[in-house]
Amino acid sequence: MEISDELLCLFNAEVTVKDDEYVVEVPKSEIETGSVDPGDIYRVALIERHADSGGSDGSTSTSTSSSSASTGASSEPQPPVEEGEIRYVEIEDIGKQGDGIARVERGYVIIVPDAEIGERVKVEVTEVKSNFAVGEIIDEDY
Repeated sequence: MEISDELLCLFNAEVTVKDDEYVVEVPKSEIETGSVDPGDIYRVALIERHADSGGSDGSTSTSTSSSSASTGASSEPQPPVEEGEIRYVEIEDIGKQGDGIARVERGYVIIVPDAEIGERVKVEVTEVKSNFAVGEIIDEDY
């Protein structure tokens, strides 16, 4: 299956029934990291989980557009960066704590301290988590 570069978040979730609606719960971690904002509208894709990928109960995998990759089973995408990797990025946004935010493949976030919106910088990835990485500026002009 081809995965679009526009995919911003991927996680497993159960579809439940609440009153007359079907509900897919977004993990709390996506709200806490700022990936998903309550009240915003996202496109959701449901992908059947096959028995050979860990679920024999016919449950579904859910992906939703937000701003990170997510933790979970090994069948989910791994971060597109590695610790020590050098990347050239453009700062697209400023996070809640004032750090620069760059996005790479599949919307994966690299947090870049001391960067400003619009800057193009060369960074070394110093920390990698499932839904974001931290990069240190090693060259401000690329």
